[in-house]
Amino acid sequence: MPNTLHIPLLAYIPSPPFNGFSVGPFFFHIYGICYVLAAAQAILITRKRWSKRGGDPDLVYGVAWWGFPAGLVGGRIYFDITTPSQMPHHWWGPFAIWDGGMGIWGGVALGAAVGYWYLRKHVGHLQADRFVNVVTPTLLIGQAIGRIGNYFNQELYGKPSKLPWALEISPAHRVPGYAHYATFQPSFLYEMLFDLFWAGVLIWLDNHRKVRPPAIFPLYVAGYSGYRIFEETIRIDYSQYILGMRLNFWVAIIGTIAGLVWFALIQFRRRPGGPAEPPDHPTRAYSQSAQA
Repeated sequence: MPNTLHIPLLAYIPSPPFNGFSVGPFFFHIYGICYVLAAAQAILITRKRWSKRGGDPDLVYGVAWWGFPAGLVGGRIYFDITTPSQMPHHWWGPFAIWDGGMGIWGGVALGAAVGYWYLRKHVGHLQADRFVNVVTPTLLIGQAIGRIGNYFNQELYGKPSKLPWALEISPAHRVPGYAHYATFQPSFLYEMLFDLFWAGVLIWLDNHRKVRPPAIFPLYVAGYSGYRIFEETIRIDYSQYILGMRLNFWVAIIGTIAGLVWFALIQFRRRPGGPAEPPDHPTRAYSQSAQA
């Protein structure tokens, strides 16, 4: 019989060999680089989309200058409050975003609140609401980029798995109690794919003017929270538990319900004594923006 060449199939996603690199005396974490890239894409995409609506593209810089640092602070505060045992045991532990990471809920909440405050102060609530519809999908794209950083940190993985796309985790990064397992559910990958999908859905809705400003944001909250209900059922990293479920499982349920209710209140609001207002017509919605 002729010799047959057997080519082994890739049966898992290999763990990364490093989580950063050095340039002289400085060490650059991939996680931090991903955050910078996430911020950059949000600025570039929002400038382009906002300019097409007749808005001032430079407005994006002001929002980013205030919103992104607030997101860092909010994300770390949420992490410190919900998982204090995971902070480094040093005076700088609460601030070490490269060690333990950040909580997305806190980052989005504080970053969005500060960014919206800036918008209201500079362009008023009507323009601010329309800007929110434009910028919101870039939050999901940024989160997807951030999940690449989770991969290099060997974090955000789920239960042990033998699936062909299971994620290899090196022994030093395995959750206590799971040291004898080598491959796990790649939660970071599932979330990255969902984030990109949901961002595409929100962009489509906004481009077709199906959603009243700023209702794209509550749809983002509801959709992402709905996904996290699933993710929290497969995560095994440390978490506070309430009624036998991870804390963020309950946060995700609350976020899903709140987002849907919030969306309905915006999308179907009524004028006093009148019928429900239709979504803004493209020309009417952005004519004021062009005159600003």
